[in-house]
Formats: sequence, C-alpha cells, structure tokens
Amino acid sequence: MFIAVTGSDELNMLSCFAAKKIGARHTVARVRNSEYNTASWGFMKQQLEISMAVNPEKLAAEAIYNILKLPSATKVESFTARSFEMIEIIVKKGSAIDGMTLVDLRKKFSEKFLVCVVQRENDVFIPNGTFKVLSGDKIGVMVTNDDAHSILKKFGYPAKEAKNIMLVGASKTALYLADMLIKGRSSVKIIEKDPETCDVVCERLSSKASVVCGDGMSCEILLEEGVDGLDALVALTDRDEENILISFYALSRKVQKVIAKVNRNELSSISENLGLETTFSPKNIVTDILVRYARAIGNSIGSKVETLYSLFGGNAEALEFNVEQDFEFAGISLKKLETKPGILVAGITRGNEALIPGGDDCILSGDKVIVVAKGERLCNLSDILKHLRYAGLLRRSSGRCLWLSAGSLLLT
Repeated sequence: MFIAVTGSDELNMLSCFAAKKIGARHTVARVRNSEYNTASWGFMKQQLEISMAVNPEKLAAEAIYNILKLPSATKVESFTARSFEMIEIIVKKGSAIDGMTLVDLRKKFSEKFLVCVVQRENDVFIPNGTFKVLSGDKIGVMVTNDDAHSILKKFGYPAKEAKNIMLVGASKTALYLADMLIKGRSSVKIIEKDPETCDVVCERLSSKASVVCGDGMSCEILLEEGVDGLDALVALTDRDEENILISFYALSRKVQKVIAKVNRNELSSISENLGLETTFSPKNIVTDILVRYARAIGNSIGSKVETLYSLFGGNAEALEFNVEQDFEFAGISLKKLETKPGILVAGITRGNEALIPGGDDCILSGDKVIVVAKGERLCNLSDILKHLRYAGLLRRSSGRCLWLSAGSLLLT
C-alpha cells in the first residue's frame, strides 16, 4: 500500500499514479479540494488508478452531522448503511440508568440495545450482564437506527435533533457541514473574522445561511448573534485553544450541545476532563479510515473488515465484518462459541433485518457482523475465538506500507 497525504492534492494523485505504475498494489490519496469531489472524480480516479481517496474535512463534517442529529451523544458511529448506530453517552447522576446492572436495563426497556463498552475514569471494560453502570461512566450503546431516539429518551436524555446551529470559523469542514445542515432544514449561522473568507462563504452558500464577519472569540459578538438561544455550537477555527475557549463560553451560556475541533490529543483529554464532552480530530478520523482499509485488503479467512471505528481514545475498537461462504463457524449459536476475553458480538445484519444478538443467535454466510474488542487486533472474524483447531485458521497476513509525507496525520 502506498499512501500520499501531502498538502497538495495534485501531488498526492500523481504520486499514487506513479506508485501504481512502479508496482504498488493499492494507493490512497488525500484529496481535500471540493472541485475534485464531483461527478467527474470517478473518471479521474479510474484513469489515475487510485484505490481510495480520503477527504478529512468532509469526513469530519459527516461525523459532526451524525452527532447533531442525536445531541445527547458525545459520538455516533454508523454501520451497515445506518442499520446500526454506536452511541457514546456519559451517564448522568440520577438518570434512569444510573446504578443499574445491564441485565436490569435490558429487562426495563422493551427496545433492543446492547451496552458494549464502558469507560470508567482511565479503565475501559467490555461488560457482562452483572456490570453496574454508575454516574460519570462513558458508555457505548449499540442500537438499531429506528430505536436510537427512543432509547435516549427513555434513558432520560434529550433526543431532539439540533436545528438552530452556530458554526464559529468558516473552515472547509464548516462549509461541508453547513451544506449538510441546510439540506436537513436546519438554521445555520457562521461567524468568521476574515472578510475575504466571508465573501467566499457567502458566494458558496448564497442566502441559505447567515454569515457574520466578526471574531468568534468576542463574547459581545456571540451574545449579539444569539448564543443564548442556540441548540448547538460547533467551534471550527484553525486554533485548538480558541475552539476550546469558545466552547466553554458556550457551555456557560447553557447551549445544549457544544462540539470543538481539537487536533492535539493532550488538549482534547484536558478539555474533556474539564467538562467539554464532545471533541473531534480530522486526523484521527482519517486514521480510522486508513486502518480499516489496510485490514480489509489483507488476507482474510472467511470474513473481511468493512468498517472500523476507534472507541474511547483507541482503548477499544468496533469492527464490522462481511461473512464469506467459507466461514468455519457459520450456524453455531453464539453461546457455544468460546470467544476471547474482551470480545463482544454486538450486532448482526441479515438481509434487511438488524439483530441485537443473544446467546441463541448464530452467524450465517452473507451476514454482516459487528464486533467490539478491547486489547485484541482483529483481522478476520475467526480471531474472536479463543481456540482455533483448524490449521487453515492459523495463517497470518503480512505487508509493507509506504507513506508519502505523514503531514498532520496521527499514525497508529
């Protein structure tokens, strides 16, 4: 695999083309310019023989948009064409789930869901039925898309979609996000201090969004533009420190949902510990995409990785596998499969049906299976099992990867 992530889209694309001609089997290019993300891109991609293109700003905008649809969540990840969603929430003191075991939770609510992973201070757990959820815990809940709003509401969390939204900083991410929000019929206001950038944004968005030329670090401007009546504020300036300070000010004004772009991991951790629940990093999002692709093209046995998400600062992973016809353990109930510690089968998609699995369910050829893992690097679905008695299952893939300019990406 050859990965080009320099600051130049053209250099990335041409480098991938050259690498392919020299003999690289797979090429990945970072392509940020929206002009290349048009209907003609498919033709260019084919001619340049680029295996995959990644756009960090667009990916970040999609991640923020998913959260704004479920504002109580700190993070939302989607699987299998949105059949399943992994929702991360922080357990509030006195909420309907505070102090309850997972068995009691399943009995109390009719909707099907699964608490897959729990972070308590610095520890991460893959919980069993006797695990008791406490206030302050951050939990990852797997739920079908149809039940997401209902589950959050019954847990005691506001489930109303954010509609009145302010974006501070007219970055590329902000433009992608504004387009998505406008199509979703949300009211969008963008604050940007650079006059030339404001002109570009006004031309791009026409009259569909309000654009204010002013400094988002000014409390007076934020108050004048209605910060007190917002459903959500997203801080998207180029400086982590500004985004964090703007976000804490918005929290002090009781804004329901506040999201900040924070690229430096140490600042993200500090701000979250101080009460800023939702931060994101475009470089971490791209890292997940690249790791997912690298695993998917490796030699797989009976399955292949389709989706991969890093959970709770990389302490756990959620992976989605396509089950092939040669999967050795198809048709065996989950309770009879001896899985490794720290492994949980969290969802099964079979045709148009989304299943939150129990012990009597089994995995069949053609299924899509979601697995949550802590402390295990899974390359195929058979890796979840404790004992593999088939010689064919003991193979291991290997490969080499060459990066052209890591830039600001976090490499893992």
